[in-house]
Amino acid sequence: MELQVQLRQLAEKIQQLKDRIETEESTKHAFVLPFINALGYDTFNPLEVVPEYVADLGIKKGEKVDYAIMQEGEPILIIECKHWKEKLSVHGSQLFRYFHVSKTRFALLTNGIHYQFFTDLDEKNKMDERPFLEFDINCFI
Repeated sequence: MELQVQLRQLAEKIQQLKDRIETEESTKHAFVLPFINALGYDTFNPLEVVPEYVADLGIKKGEKVDYAIMQEGEPILIIECKHWKEKLSVHGSQLFRYFHVSKTRFALLTNGIHYQFFTDLDEKNKMDERPFLEFDINCFI
């Protein structure tokens, strides 16, 4: 199925369900995992999608990003998720830390409705302050 069709279907599903989604974990399960599937990744294959990917920084242990999309054993995209009602603007620093310690070049901050994609165009191995791609899933309806 074409990606645009899948995203429209997901957006319609989100509109129907969002008022019943009360936690961040539910947001990940109902909104973000279907988005990852729409991108063509098998969320049930830990060689492709790793939940709770360890992104420890120095002496601070136990830091985990919600998901890492893997390719040949290395993360190619890390994903930090928030509850669908949360504003993403206050969570960029958390993703910045994860990006810095991982080997990825791409990061996604999302609440299942708003998606912000980051990379390191301004300075190598340092996540840019502004996303290179940003969209609201509702734009597909």
